[in-house]
Amino acid sequence: MIDRYLQRIAYDGSREPTAATLRALQVQHLLHVPFENLDIHWKRRIVVDTERFLHKIIDERRGGFCYELNGAFAWLLRGLGFEVKLLEAQAPTPDGGMGPPFDHMALLVNDEWLADVGFGDFSMYPIHVSEVRDGEVRLNGKLEYLLSLEPHELHEFAAMCDYQQFDPGSSFTKKRVCTIATPDGRITLSDTKLIVTKNGVRTETPVSAEEWNDVLLATFGITPVAAS
Repeated sequence: MIDRYLQRIAYDGSREPTAATLRALQVQHLLHVPFENLDIHWKRRIVVDTERFLHKIIDERRGGFCYELNGAFAWLLRGLGFEVKLLEAQAPTPDGGMGPPFDHMALLVNDEWLADVGFGDFSMYPIHVSEVRDGEVRLNGKLEYLLSLEPHELHEFAAMCDYQQFDPGSSFTKKRVCTIATPDGRITLSDTKLIVTKNGVRTETPVSAEEWNDVLLATFGITPVAAS
């Protein structure tokens, strides 16, 4: 399964559990596995289970949101000999507050690096824990989330995973998104447009409801599933 996972992210580098390997793995993951919440809108329940995460990412060639992406990445890293702890975090809300505990899952690797392949447009590279002050994870001065360094088990994220996909208050229930990093920017499909950022230049193309499924397939290789 490790070999198939590495093929999925087009990684053929060193498998030694070093900082350099972690950095390369995170980059490849972000370039090949999208952040997406489509199952929520296709009424396919997301269950906090590592085997299901792996099946979705490797066999279905899909992406997912934080619990799925970082849950699967944690499995891969452990299989390569890294020490990995699951961390809970709270993301900022549109009203200026903070989300609840377990709002987000991130990874502490070898007690030294914050790895995260499940927060959409985030750092391409692991962040050294010395840069996390008072639990604040910031990029270019912007607060991305508040992080607790206390380790948790996967099942502890189950309740918030259910909230994110079923509660009307969750941002994930309000709109679809599928987004992936590229070597020179990012591609994002929202409910109404395709956004391509390349070398800092942003281009938006309207996408109608009739075009949406075709754009998803052509851009991300994901075949839409009819809502049940």
